[in-house]
Amino acid sequence: MLWLRALHIIFVVCWFAGLFYLPRLFVNYAACEHPETRAQLALMSRKLYRFVTPFMALTIVFGVGLISVNASYYLGATWLWLKLAGVAFLVVYHFQCGRYVKRINANEDDHSHVFYRFFNEIPVFFLFAIVFLVVLKPF
Repeated sequence: MLWLRALHIIFVVCWFAGLFYLPRLFVNYAACEHPETRAQLALMSRKLYRFVTPFMALTIVFGVGLISVNASYYLGATWLWLKLAGVAFLVVYHFQCGRYVKRINANEDDHSHVFYRFFNEIPVFFLFAIVFLVVLKPF
């Protein structure tokens, strides 16, 4: 169980690193006016998205593994269902990042850097909520 927990935490950290940095690349892309720099940022975003997507999958795999160790407890815990709802939202957020990466790399993106600055903050709120739910188990 400790190995599962350790691996789950490692991949959560890796996934969140990508969720924090990828939209930051979007901000820089949208704010930049130099075609060469924009092309480099588009390439970086594509490579980063491909790099962190397996971390999302491994986070989920090891999380399911943790739940399966004591399914009767975990599946009856309200805090876990709230955490899973947050994780589901983050998966949707991750795939939305993928759509933005595709649009940026096709030079079809029309969002402003201000839009991406707000978009960039979303995973922070979910990180706080999920960590508090897991540590405090309030429900």
